[in-house]
Amino acid sequence: MTLSPTFLLSVAAGRLRTTRPDLAADLDLTSFEGLRGAQAVLADREAAEPGDRTVVVAVVGDFDLPRWVVDTCRFALAVPAERAGAWRRAFTRTVYLAGRPDSLRKRFTFDHVAEDGSIAWSGPAPEADTESLRRLLKTFSGGRELAAWAPVTVIVPGATGRTGGEPQRAGTRRPVARDLYIATARVTVADALVQVNHLLVESAMDGTVGPGDRLTLRSVPRLTGLSVPLAALRVDTDPHRPGELRAYAGLTEATEDSSGLPG
Repeated sequence: MTLSPTFLLSVAAGRLRTTRPDLAADLDLTSFEGLRGAQAVLADREAAEPGDRTVVVAVVGDFDLPRWVVDTCRFALAVPAERAGAWRRAFTRTVYLAGRPDSLRKRFTFDHVAEDGSIAWSGPAPEADTESLRRLLKTFSGGRELAAWAPVTVIVPGATGRTGGEPQRAGTRRPVARDLYIATARVTVADALVQVNHLLVESAMDGTVGPGDRLTLRSVPRLTGLSVPLAALRVDTDPHRPGELRAYAGLTEATEDSSGLPG
């Protein structure tokens, strides 16, 4: 698979068509300029109807990439189907705030809190539901560049119970193994939170990621040189190269998980 500019454009345009087919038919998605124009149109329409916007708020006290991947998957798999649909239509928008979840739990209700209390999630819900939390805390900065790491494997946990409906999907297939490639060159921790979150959450919604799966996290400066087949790819604009798209993270095609590790 060659991650050419044309291919990256097709991935970005495909996500928009899949997420908002009601709007995509009237938008030009055949060029980078057209894609940016389409994104601006969608942003304007959302701004005109603020009551319809769905968002997830994550409060970050401490960030550890493997641990965050595990809990992001756990949270995404537990989102009730009806709430997942609204969040998907909002392009799985997630706001990251800096704070200590344990010190906030008496004042705010979270839908999921990491076992070590490092990060907590609230939503998906209308923006108004988390307005007081978003006003209280500042945006998580995460300005340092993401450092490379030795490959590390994590197990996707099963969805934990939560109120508000049934989880969007259950573990209906055998666990598989995938590599999760994440670009690090000129990518900050905050960038990684946003980009990898979209990939993992939407992959959980699609069934690409499920309970018991083994994900091996691998860092690469850029995904451009990858020659492995990919099942999912996160593409977004490159702030350092105006007029270009960039692949930020990708999940490889599944292989049978014969590790014997528990899911």
